[in-house]
Amino acid sequence: MHFPRQPTLTDGHVRLRPLQAPDFDTLYAVAADPLVWEQHPNPTRYQRAVFQTYFAGALESGGAFLIEDVVTDQPIGSTRFYDFDEAAGTVLIGYSFLGRDRWGGRWNRAVKTLLLDYAFTYGLEAVFFHVGASNRRSQRAMEKLGAQLVETRPVAYHGEPEALNFVYRIGRTEWLSATA
Repeated sequence: MHFPRQPTLTDGHVRLRPLQAPDFDTLYAVAADPLVWEQHPNPTRYQRAVFQTYFAGALESGGAFLIEDVVTDQPIGSTRFYDFDEAAGTVLIGYSFLGRDRWGGRWNRAVKTLLLDYAFTYGLEAVFFHVGASNRRSQRAMEKLGAQLVETRPVAYHGEPEALNFVYRIGRTEWLSATA
């Protein structure tokens, strides 16, 4: 199954476009807020050197996106597809963050809806999400999307130590029936 992991996706609120090396400074301006990372598995990602590791992993993944506000064309965060498993028909979505001015409301749902619709259009069976065990804000967001908690396990993010994560799952059938 062919699954291109870096399309450009857009709706009336957000545009997801392939992350590129020249995006570092504008994305770091969003990421430099310590409160963005306080519940994440690595709460020091606001530090430039730590964020550089995150950003390098994003570029290497081949599935990372810059999230932009469609109205202002300003970067507001990042997310990515990773760990595509062709045999199982699955992919993970994660490494996601939004600037604090985009918390709540429509922004996260718009991003995840674009990614889920795209993944299931390609016939994938399920999408999984890694969410830090202490990241209650993201856990609530997963529950609002209809994702089911299926596992708790340590995850080593690119260039970072292992941290306990919750694994959430949304199946194609559940997503398509919920959004029909």
